Amino acid sequence: MIVLYDDLRARHFEPFATSRPLGELRAGALLIRERWQHVLGTPAMAFVSSAHLEGFAEFEAPPFATAEIPAGTWIVNTRAVPALDTRLGAASAILLGNEVAAARLADPLPVETLRAGTFSLDRAVPASGSLLQATGPWLQDVWDLVGTLGALLTSDIPLVAQTLVHESLGAGDSSGAPAPLVTGTHPVYVETGAHIEPLSVFDTSAGPVLVRRGATVQAFTRIIGPCYIGVDSTVTADRIAGSSIGDTCRVHGELSASILVGHANKGHDGFVGHSVLGRWVNLGAGTITSNLKNTYGSVALWTPTGVRDSGLQFLGTLFGDHAKTGIGLRLTTGCVLGAGANVFGAMPPKVVAPFAWGGQTPSETFAAAQFVETAGRMMTRRQVTLGPEQQAWWRRVHMHAVADTRWPR
Repeated sequence: MIVLYDDLRARHFEPFATSRPLGELRAGALLIRERWQHVLGTPAMAFVSSAHLEGFAEFEAPPFATAEIPAGTWIVNTRAVPALDTRLGAASAILLGNEVAAARLADPLPVETLRAGTFSLDRAVPASGSLLQATGPWLQDVWDLVGTLGALLTSDIPLVAQTLVHESLGAGDSSGAPAPLVTGTHPVYVETGAHIEPLSVFDTSAGPVLVRRGATVQAFTRIIGPCYIGVDSTVTADRIAGSSIGDTCRVHGELSASILVGHANKGHDGFVGHSVLGRWVNLGAGTITSNLKNTYGSVALWTPTGVRDSGLQFLGTLFGDHAKTGIGLRLTTGCVLGAGANVFGAMPPKVVAPFAWGGQTPSETFAAAQFVETAGRMMTRRQVTLGPEQQAWWRRVHMHAVADTRWPR
């Protein structure tokens, strides 16, 4: 079994840390939780993160840890992103670089030991047992999700495809409709149950492509690898390049080097590049992100510890869970939109607080009752119900976030 541990650094990965543990963010082709389950060959039983996330529940995500963690459990640091071809063998701890990324407990561990986020996994390494030196990056900051994306997708996609029943693109159907065009040397993996329409184009010159079951690539769409298109997602009628698109997403218009955690909707024209969209994000028609400064310098952005230089030349917008944008919204480089923010009108500042209404500073607050009602309506459109317990949880998150003085309001 696995316990996913967000250390203190991970708990500052805003705007996402407001409403989800790091293990439920996507790094490369998979959620970080899914990656560790693949490497360790066992399910995640719980996560430990900031106290306000107790009660978080989402699809297959494990619950917040409340009991003593038994011996034999793997504690993994969610900032560690091991390569999917890691072979565990008899190891009882995994190193990425010089840091312990995961350790298998020799003795039970009180969950209170992990509460503050200051516990080092060095202390959990068994006195006996072997250490495995693995490869893969550490997420030092939230923007590393973007900075590591291309390399992770290139290595992840063939290994994920090995676990699936997949096929190659055909040579056209019996009606004589033309087959999709594939150019480049990397493969295109199509899981059984995906639908690829004629007159779509796959350019694999820079990396492979994987299209999961239930997904649809509509005609006149150009997919540029490395690119991952998740279960039941639809991409249509533009250039989709170097991106990781989670389950049940809708993407229309140009998308470049971006991550959609899942259940996000970009249903209209408008460029989005080098960005991360949390779950249940909806972008209004014509929403455009800037991902490159006019000076071609590195992009700075707001963090809970102040404005910092990301060191990245390309960085767009970080959209927190359930963030919404209005028609024609323009977003600057290195923009941060908090969870639940409903942003419309003129170009907003580079940071918009969680549950802001309108996006200007000082901002009004999107009332908790109205937010929950809106979220429930959106989720119902994807056949997901926001039940009473999760409604109550979101009200608690709303209270926590509105009182968080780190955000400008």
